[in-house]
Amino acid sequence: MSSQPTYGPTALLTPANMMTAFRLIVAPFFIYLIIFHRISWWTSFVGLLAAASDYFDGIVARRHGTTTSGAFLDPLADKVIVLGSLYAIVVSRPHGVKTFIVPAVLITLREVWMSVYRSRAARRGVSIPASPLAKWKTFVQDWAIAFCVIPLVAHDTWVATTTIWIAVVMTLYTGWKYYVDGKRMFARAR
Repeated sequence: MSSQPTYGPTALLTPANMMTAFRLIVAPFFIYLIIFHRISWWTSFVGLLAAASDYFDGIVARRHGTTTSGAFLDPLADKVIVLGSLYAIVVSRPHGVKTFIVPAVLITLREVWMSVYRSRAARRGVSIPASPLAKWKTFVQDWAIAFCVIPLVAHDTWVATTTIWIAVVMTLYTGWKYYVDGKRMFARAR
C-alpha cells in the first residue's frame, strides 16, 4: 500500500470533503428536528449520521491526503452543527435557556475568537492544526447534544448538563492552548 496521498493539498472534490458537505447539508434538518421534535428517535438518527460523517471524514482525509479546503470546511461544519444545535436546544427545551444559554455563549465566543485568531495566523503564514484534545472536545459536545435528544436519557437533564459543562471546560482549555501554541509558532516564524 502506497504512503503517497491520493489527493493533493489543493484538491476540492475529495471523499472527505463530500462527507463534510453532507454534514453541512444535514445540519439545518437536524436543527429543525431539535426545534420542532426535540426528543425523538428521528432527531437522534439524523444527529448520529452527522456525528458519524465527522468521524469518518477524518479517517478518509488522513488516508487520502488532507487538503486546505478540508482544513477550512471540517471545522466550519463542526461549528454549524454544534452551535446550531445548542441554540436550537435553548429555543426548544423548557429549561434550555437556563441550562444551555451560558455554555452556548461561551462556546460561541471561543469559536469566533479561534476563527479570527486562525485567520490572522494564516495571513502571517502560520497554520495552527487541530489538536487531539480539540477533536475530543467536539466528541463531548456532540454527546451533550445527543443526551438532549435521545429518548432514553433526554429527560434526565443532569446528564446533558454535566456533559455540556465538561465540553465547555474542554472548549475553553483548547482555545487557550491554541493561543499559547500559536504564540510559539509566531515566534519561530520570525
